[in-house]
Amino acid sequence: MLVAAAVCPCPPLLVRPVAAGAAPELDAARAACTDALGLLAAARPDRLVVVGPAKESEHGGYAEGAPGSFRGFGVDIDVRLGRPEAPELSERPLPASLAVAAWLLERTGWADAPIEGLAVGEPLTPERCIEIGRDVAARAERVALLVMGDASACRTLKAPGYLDDRAAPFDASVARALGEADVAALKSLDTELAYELLASGRAPWQVLAGAAEEADLSGALLYEDAPYGVGYVVATWS
Repeated sequence: MLVAAAVCPCPPLLVRPVAAGAAPELDAARAACTDALGLLAAARPDRLVVVGPAKESEHGGYAEGAPGSFRGFGVDIDVRLGRPEAPELSERPLPASLAVAAWLLERTGWADAPIEGLAVGEPLTPERCIEIGRDVAARAERVALLVMGDASACRTLKAPGYLDDRAAPFDASVARALGEADVAALKSLDTELAYELLASGRAPWQVLAGAAEEADLSGALLYEDAPYGVGYVVATWS
């Protein structure tokens, strides 16, 4: 059963060396992510499942110890998913969202429970995401989720998706749903609109909704902003 969840954004710029001189611009987001991961540790889960968006070719599970890298972003940083003593069981590299999660977990010294990764995204339907979430919640008596994903990428003229007037209302509804642990609202997210607004978190958030169906959790919104024109949300469910 799901006992806790943390929702974090997944831009590689969260990794300070990737951001370089712009690193301070996301310090508040990094601090919020650290606080959110602290809540997961406090829940004492039997298993932590990290869910993040990825290309269709990267969909599926990643074992603890799976490797990731930020070399493609110009920095000589390698990460591994899981606790320091975990063996590297797979040569399949982590998608970027799970590599960011691995960096956050390493940065906070996670050593509390076994970890597995799960990459999801387009074109998974809401129904399939919810089904996956139910399966995840049943994997242990006490399951925690670290859910990676960004809101719209269309908040400003310089955003990756240019300015779209629908982006701010969409992001506000997502922040409210995540901050209030509103399972029904996450289940009913407009899939087509999320796709048009480049919201990579849609599928991971709906996996969270499926996992939380039988749980009685309260939400808290720790951070919501749109640096670089992309909506970033940090929230906790406990």
